[in-house]
Amino acid sequence: MRIVLFAFICLITSLARAVEFDEQTRYLPLGQHMDVFEDVRGDAGIDDISSPALESSFRRHDKPVLNAGYSRSVFWLRIDLAYRPLTQGGQQTWLLELAYPPLDNLDLYLPDGQGGFKLAQRTGDALPFSSRQIRQNNYLFSLSLQPNDVQRVYLRLQSQGSIQAPLAIWSPKAYLEEQPGRIYVLGIIYGVLLVMMIYNLFIYLSVRDTSYLYYILYIASFGFYQVSVNGAGIEYFWPDNPWWANAATPFLIGSAVLFGCQFARSFLHTSDHSPWMDRSLLGLMLLGALAMLLSLTASYALALRLATSLALIFTVVIFSAGVLAWLRGMRVARYFIIAWSAFLLGGAINTLMVLGYLPNVFITMYASQIGSALEVGLLSLALADRINAMKEERTRILQEAGRKLEALNQELANSNRLKDEFLATVTHELRTPMNGVIGSLELMQTVDLDPELEQYQRTAAGSARDMMRLVNDILAMTELQAGKLYPKREPFSLRGLAEGLYVQYAPRAEEKGLAFVLDLDESLPDTLEGDTGKLSQALGYLLDNAIKFTRSGSVTLRIGGPAAEGGSQTLRIEVQDTGVGFTTPPNGLLYHHFFQLDSSMTRAYGGLGIGLALSRQLVELLGGTLDHESQPGWGSRFFVGLTLAMPAQLRGPLARRSGGQALLRPEDCTVLVVEDNAINQLVTRGMLLKLGYKVRTADNGAEALELLRHEQIDAMLLDCQMPVMDGFATCRALRALPGGADMPVLAITAHSHSGDRERCLAAGMSDYLAKPVKFEELRSLLHDWLLCKPESSLKTLI
Repeated sequence: MRIVLFAFICLITSLARAVEFDEQTRYLPLGQHMDVFEDVRGDAGIDDISSPALESSFRRHDKPVLNAGYSRSVFWLRIDLAYRPLTQGGQQTWLLELAYPPLDNLDLYLPDGQGGFKLAQRTGDALPFSSRQIRQNNYLFSLSLQPNDVQRVYLRLQSQGSIQAPLAIWSPKAYLEEQPGRIYVLGIIYGVLLVMMIYNLFIYLSVRDTSYLYYILYIASFGFYQVSVNGAGIEYFWPDNPWWANAATPFLIGSAVLFGCQFARSFLHTSDHSPWMDRSLLGLMLLGALAMLLSLTASYALALRLATSLALIFTVVIFSAGVLAWLRGMRVARYFIIAWSAFLLGGAINTLMVLGYLPNVFITMYASQIGSALEVGLLSLALADRINAMKEERTRILQEAGRKLEALNQELANSNRLKDEFLATVTHELRTPMNGVIGSLELMQTVDLDPELEQYQRTAAGSARDMMRLVNDILAMTELQAGKLYPKREPFSLRGLAEGLYVQYAPRAEEKGLAFVLDLDESLPDTLEGDTGKLSQALGYLLDNAIKFTRSGSVTLRIGGPAAEGGSQTLRIEVQDTGVGFTTPPNGLLYHHFFQLDSSMTRAYGGLGIGLALSRQLVELLGGTLDHESQPGWGSRFFVGLTLAMPAQLRGPLARRSGGQALLRPEDCTVLVVEDNAINQLVTRGMLLKLGYKVRTADNGAEALELLRHEQIDAMLLDCQMPVMDGFATCRALRALPGGADMPVLAITAHSHSGDRERCLAAGMSDYLAKPVKFEELRSLLHDWLLCKPESSLKTLI
């Protein structure tokens, strides 16, 4: 009887103390409507807590938010909820929110329907994010409440960090409507941090000032700390790593202190004007590193307490460093003080809230974030002001030095101009007598001479040619320096270029007993577009050096490159020798004018030392690159990389096919020529017109397929290598069109390898012929595939 009476009294008490709300309630704070019990030992279970023995141990909380600070106790919250609708209605769903993400463990107990309570939800940032009933950074629980019924709810809170309990009940609709405002505030804060970090990263990459690097690291550390504290970290970045969710907070605080102090030392130059302040900042940096270490190795509670205290000391010391720098006359300290004042205020408010001295409301919860956003923006102004001050000082110095350099530069320019003019005049004047000497020596070859005079004549002629080459080299150098040389763009034969170099330099190599090897990739197109004269001259300098510095072995000229694409051909030209080799001098001296690896009076090799410089300048004038590899005693290799246009392509041998009696006349047939090269297209079209066919043309496969959909075509001449869509893809697409299966498709390939015919046939082509296409071979192939085919089998493509 006494137990029933006691239960009745408890029921009456709960009804009296229950928080009432109706269906029009949107948001209701529960801080002053909940009862709190502090379990110091932390060993009480729900049966103990809900027993009549502990009923009187709960105390009604009289503040909006429970703020226990750093406490090792377990706190039990008891709330009696009474849903009293104004109108008749059924069961209603409400959301219970505890808006403090850093809690380690949070258990929700609800009535089990049998007079007791059961564990309904267990979560906290010591558990994976998936443990949460509703996936939000704050803790959110769904409650189903019956009208005019009182439901008691127990919450068990335990954490190694600060214990805060901003508890409220929401209607689902109101909660959803309220979230954008909070998200916008956090988005602005994080957006400012991210933008400032990226902005200062670009500035650091431009000016290479380490202050910006330390500032970027500080922003990153503090930004991730805010992400961790606000619950976004465990929600988005490490949802399955609860250990790091706890350890991240003190680790990132220590990191922010470490890099923030180093930024202040670098930005304010404290070591120059305040050694004791510099030592204080160094001490804080060591404590920051210690906090980072403890967060990974020691208990979370110890690391967090150290990090929180350190953050408070850090803001005060940094602010003091800024004030001291400003008193010492540093202009940039103005913005620094203002920035850290905002951060100091926000950090102090947030820290006092965490320690339990200030209530947990929106402004105290997000004071640190708001202050950091203001601080980041203002510090960027401080960095910009520092750059402006440095620019002003640099401008003053440069203006003063510029006036002195201007006179020296003018004098140097006049000297260089006179030197170039003199060299050009001398070389031009030397050419006239040298041409007379060389001409006279060549005329002597037409006269019968005795063996001794003939030997003298050959010696004099060779010396005259060497002298003329030196004169031409000097003239080329002066023209390059004066900017009077421009690359030509005209078709030339690659094989003709290679053979010309072979004819010119092979005899000179053989005179020294060297083998001259020409290795030309036959798959390269022969006709290219460029300045063959300047390319030949640049390669000539390399070959001349290779022969000069090789005593035995060989000199190799190798020309290759990848397959052509996009109407251009990339060449890779190598000049290799087995000569003396060399060690590459620093700073690109090898390609300087008049530079010689051995400039002593007893050097074994002559020359002006301008060949490599001229070769590189000519190659770069043509849009290419020149590089080298060499090792003393093992020879050298020089590489020329150059991309040239392809105005025309050579064609290989033709595959022949026999046919029978013609059933059609050429005048009755239309042939489509698909060729991307304008010259090849023009030549093939001319041949077809001579044979009497009607001709249509297309520049690529896609254009050809579009034309086939609108016009009647009887046969196709299809180039295999084209941009946009090559011949193989075009043929496969054609065969899939209505009527395309029977159309004669004759491939045109630039190669004549054994597997080309099989590849063409595998793609669905009727036959193939190799470039260059000969008139009679084209006539024969069209006769066999087109004219001899029954007219009834020809299809019309629309």
